[in-house]
Amino acid sequence: MIINQANLTLLTTGFRTAYRQAFSAATPQWNRVATLVNSTTAAENYSWLGKFPQLREWINERVIQSLATYDYTIRNKDFEATVAVPRNAIEDDQYGVFSPMMAEMGDAAALHPDKIIFSLLKAGFSTPCFDGQAFFDADHPIGLPGKQTTVSNMQAGTGPAWFLLDTKRSLKPLVYQKRRPYDFIAKLDPRQSDHVFTQKEFIFGVDGRMNGGFGFWQMAAGSQAPLTPDNFRSLYQNMTTLKDDQGNPLGVKPNLLVVGPSNNFVARRIIEAQIVQATDNADLYKIVEILDVPWLD
Repeated sequence: MIINQANLTLLTTGFRTAYRQAFSAATPQWNRVATLVNSTTAAENYSWLGKFPQLREWINERVIQSLATYDYTIRNKDFEATVAVPRNAIEDDQYGVFSPMMAEMGDAAALHPDKIIFSLLKAGFSTPCFDGQAFFDADHPIGLPGKQTTVSNMQAGTGPAWFLLDTKRSLKPLVYQKRRPYDFIAKLDPRQSDHVFTQKEFIFGVDGRMNGGFGFWQMAAGSQAPLTPDNFRSLYQNMTTLKDDQGNPLGVKPNLLVVGPSNNFVARRIIEAQIVQATDNADLYKIVEILDVPWLD
C-alpha cells in the first residue's frame, strides 16, 4: 500500500469498523449490578446517600425528612489501551493481520466496565462506602442520633467471595459513573507524527474517563464463608429484615447471587438442581438468579 492520506483513511475506517463490531457484539454484565450515572465534572458527590425515602400518612403538615449528611465522592479516572502497527507492514500490505487486534481492543473496551465494577465489588470488604464503613461490614450504623445501633451485611471467612444483591430498584447496589465514553483514536499523519518519524509505527488506541462506586450498602451482602445452604439462608434473611432509621422495614429482597467461577457449580447445586431441591433445600430452588463473573476469583 502506498502511504498517503487517502489510503491511511481507508485503513483507519477498516480498523475502526473491526473495533466497533466487536464492541457492539460484547455482552457486559456490569449493568446487572450497577446504575449508570452520567458525570459532567471531574468528580461527583453522592452526599444524598444514606436515606431511603419512605412514605407516611399525611396528617396536618408535611414532615420534612432531612437527608443524612455524608461526604462520598466518586472521582473519574482515565483509562487507555494503545497498539502500534509497523509502517513496513502497511507498505507490504500486511495490515489485515492487525484487524483482529483492533477487534480485541473493541471487546476489551466494552467489557472494561465489568472489570471496574466487579473488582470494586470484590474489594467491598475493605473499601469504604458513604457511611465511612467498608461496603461489606459488621458495624454499619443505623438509627436516629442518640439511638443508633449497628447491623452487619457480611459473613466473615477466608474463601472466595460471593454476594447477594437486590437489583430491582432504581439505584442498584453499585454505581458506574461515566464522564467520557470509550473512543477509538488513530495517530496516522506520517509528516506530523513524531512516533511515525522515529519509530516507523502508526498508533491506534482507545481511551475513556469513568469510575465505579458504591450505592446503598443495604442493597447488598457479601460473604467469604463457604457457600452452603445454611450460610445462604442466613445472609438472605438478614437482608430481608433490615430497617431504616425509624425502624420501618426497608423491603429489601435479594434477587441476584453473584459468584466467581470457583463457586459457580456450588451455587447451581444450591439454587437450580431440582433433585437436590426435592429434599431439604426445596425452599431455595430458584429463589434468586445466578450471575457468574470472572473478576471475583
